[in-house]
Amino acid sequence: MGAHRMTKEESTVLTSSPRILILGAAGQLGRALRRSFAGIGSIIAADRTLVDIADGPRLREFVRGTQPAVILNAAAYTAVDRAESEPEQARAINTACPGILAEEAKALNALLVHYSTDYVFDGSKSGPWTEDDATNPLSVYGSSKLAGERAIQAVGVRYLIFRTSWVYGPQGNNFLFTMLRLAGQRDKLSIVNDQIGAPTTSIELADATRAIVEGILADRFGATEDWAGIYHMTCAGSTSWFGFAQAIFAHAEQLGVKPPELLPISTEDYPTPARRPRNSVLSNEKINLRFGVELASWQAALDAVSKQIRISRSHAPRDTQV
Repeated sequence: MGAHRMTKEESTVLTSSPRILILGAAGQLGRALRRSFAGIGSIIAADRTLVDIADGPRLREFVRGTQPAVILNAAAYTAVDRAESEPEQARAINTACPGILAEEAKALNALLVHYSTDYVFDGSKSGPWTEDDATNPLSVYGSSKLAGERAIQAVGVRYLIFRTSWVYGPQGNNFLFTMLRLAGQRDKLSIVNDQIGAPTTSIELADATRAIVEGILADRFGATEDWAGIYHMTCAGSTSWFGFAQAIFAHAEQLGVKPPELLPISTEDYPTPARRPRNSVLSNEKINLRFGVELASWQAALDAVSKQIRISRSHAPRDTQV
């Protein structure tokens, strides 16, 4: 695809008020994107009540009707274990949907931003995974996300694919809230200690995405071929699920829970329908060098989310506090 360099006039129009379509707007990442992108354009926040992304013709019609300059695809089928028994649904959302978005974005000369996963790798590497490492997903979920990446690349659209890991935030269904819920039910929790990755907050992802997208719209990163591609985007550092749980319960008092006793176990001790990579640590060197973007450490990001939860709960009506 030939690169399109924006004229000064085009750049001014786009950066002053670009039309930004956020798919998956009700999810934890979608909410964070809505917050982060507020004020830089006209936001179209689409959740499943507005458009069923598994319905290909309806999705095409919706994108054509909204005419976005930027598409942020935060929608995904993320039920890793359930995907093993629902592969068609996982592929409709994680594979077919990104391909359709890429085709429609290309027709509009729009920028497509899509989020992928550490689960495209098999976890066998000893060090951090780079964008050039061979993929080998172990699960239907990972396979469907990898196929979605390839569907986008095949179209020749202006695109960014951000692979991330262990996403959580101040809202949503995630490991943090699962730990807090279980802490209210049990005195002891057994947590896997031999899967390593980088817990990454929706807040850090959204803010980094905004910084990069603003730079592209302002033509600060050059021609499309200079920046389009796949990038790893996670919080800095790494830990195990057990280490993540320990860090969560270090904030137990401000989160309003009594910390349970944590017991480290192996992956074999906690069998699941889908296999997980043992090493999910992604190298962020490429995104740092290309865009000058560096996410906070996973510990600092957890501190920030814990503070947000504490503040939101302190302002909640007494009879609805969790």
